[in-house]
Amino acid sequence: MKTNKFILSVCISLGLVFSSCSSFLDTEPMDSLTEVTYFKTLEQFQYAANNLHQNVYAWNQGNTSYEILFDFGTDIIARTSPAVSGTNSAGTTDPYWSQTYNWLRTVNQLIEKGDNFTGADNISGPMGQAYFFRAWHHFFLLKRFGGVPIANKVTTEDADIVWGKRASRYEVVAQIISDLDTAIVKLSKTTVATTGNDGHITLEAAKALKARVCLFEGTWEKYVGTTTDGDGTTVGTGSVKPAVYPTVTGFLTMAKDLSKEVIDGAKFELWKGVETVTVSGVANKPYYANSSYFYLFNLEDGASNPNGLGKASNKESIYRSVFDYTNRKGSMNLSHTKPATPSRKLMDMFLCTDGLPVQYSPNFQGYANMKDEFKNRDYRLASCVKEPFKFYWGFGKTSNGAVYTVDLTTKANTSTYFYSPALRASGQTGYEGRKFSTERSDRSTDSDESQDYMHIRLPEIYLIYAEATCELGNGSISDADLDYSINKVRARAGVAPLSMALIAPYSDLTLLGEIRRERALELFGEGQRISDLCRWGIAEQDMAGAPICGVYVSYNGIDTEYKTAVNPSDNKNVFNASAFDASSVTSAETSVSSYAGIAKIKAGAVISEKAENRVFARKNYLQPIPTDQIKLNPNLKQNPNW
Repeated sequence: MKTNKFILSVCISLGLVFSSCSSFLDTEPMDSLTEVTYFKTLEQFQYAANNLHQNVYAWNQGNTSYEILFDFGTDIIARTSPAVSGTNSAGTTDPYWSQTYNWLRTVNQLIEKGDNFTGADNISGPMGQAYFFRAWHHFFLLKRFGGVPIANKVTTEDADIVWGKRASRYEVVAQIISDLDTAIVKLSKTTVATTGNDGHITLEAAKALKARVCLFEGTWEKYVGTTTDGDGTTVGTGSVKPAVYPTVTGFLTMAKDLSKEVIDGAKFELWKGVETVTVSGVANKPYYANSSYFYLFNLEDGASNPNGLGKASNKESIYRSVFDYTNRKGSMNLSHTKPATPSRKLMDMFLCTDGLPVQYSPNFQGYANMKDEFKNRDYRLASCVKEPFKFYWGFGKTSNGAVYTVDLTTKANTSTYFYSPALRASGQTGYEGRKFSTERSDRSTDSDESQDYMHIRLPEIYLIYAEATCELGNGSISDADLDYSINKVRARAGVAPLSMALIAPYSDLTLLGEIRRERALELFGEGQRISDLCRWGIAEQDMAGAPICGVYVSYNGIDTEYKTAVNPSDNKNVFNASAFDASSVTSAETSVSSYAGIAKIKAGAVISEKAENRVFARKNYLQPIPTDQIKLNPNLKQNPNW
């Protein structure tokens, strides 16, 4: 008998308890327990639910390529990815399809056991976590493939999920919302307070995820509509909606209300652990000022930042995957690979401290000297991108990791800690990313990095509130609502508050456009950019037609410092002119965004990816169904134009 691949794998994996960071990751020897004897107590259900927490795409769990984590191939990260290219064809397999359905099978096994449980224990907590993960995995599939077979039960060989049609995206969304509503009820007593903020899924996480889903689907239906659905007979899944289904306004209202509930619950706060250095013994304390955003993403223990703070100080994360140097290393080489390297577009999207973009702010210092564009800017810019000719710690025992009692900025350290950009080969941008990079000196390799992977953070909730409110207001949002939400995020970044009065003198700036800009900046490299561009219906414009660029080697016809600078640590020129011909540098002004408020790229910027290679069409809003699945089940119709 034929069988569909995703139903054949993974009986439930038992173990992995966490009541603290270490016990969360310690494997319990459960081999002697069978499924029959296992599900009899609350503790046993929680063991199984703990396992579900590790079955998500995070640093080293089931991640088969980088674009899921870092949005490679987008308009703001200077790397390409075939997974988002409009020239690719449908693949035979897709590990994100098969792995996610394997995980769903494990979730459904637990839910089924819970439904049949007759014991005296209250198992609402672990069951609520299971419903959360069923929603989480279906949402992942929805964003990647659109409508998919709904896996809401343990499959058998004759089940509809194996041989039936794909559900429409609307039916999948309805399932996600239903599961999250169930999770919210069951998690009513499982909060960030009752779990000690230890990484368990909580009531707040379920509300936050539902807010994210509602904003996504509300804006998708508003701006994309049915254009990716297909007819459901020969291609795609069609546009069938359940009998009772929210309107666009309904989705956006739920997103606003749920985000407000999370905010008003006051269980979370923006992490500001390294605004200033307060511990004694740290050399050159001013060097680390306003670097909370940088240290948040490599937070492990006291050795990971100059203020000696550990993961317990992180009250910004609403849902995270927990990692640990002893029990579960990240194993991603983040500091070495520097996965979030910015494009010219992103560099110019960062605002100046007065809250205005570079093309309008009198505070912007221009591009003549390499350091100029870093002056008077959003603090996140310095946290995400290395500034030329500045000192930075390395990583690991053999790469000069941080010893915070030492001043690394002395001239004697030039050959060791001094950063110089390199434009030695065509395709290089001249920028180097910092986000997710560690400075730890006590790791044998950079693969030992073990910071937690934050799936949902409080700033996103502020941004959901602002965007949903602005959408509901037809592009308008009050200053009070801005101060309640997005301006809290901007305050940590050292950027003036957004208001209508601030942008009114500039006809191409809009409140909605600036809120969308803020999402790009705050969530840079966190895996949401492609989804955002698609749900706004602008991915074709922003992902195609314009080159991906880096630094300016000339501006307004005048060579910049990048052309003439010499790296004092090796006496080599920063710029190798022989590696860059005329086609490797922009020759005319180019618009890079559908939003007119983003600065255009001028002539003189180095090109890391040429415009003709930037191909993206409406079909790329959804990835293709793997062809081996269609061969096994011909009722799975391919997405449009694949």
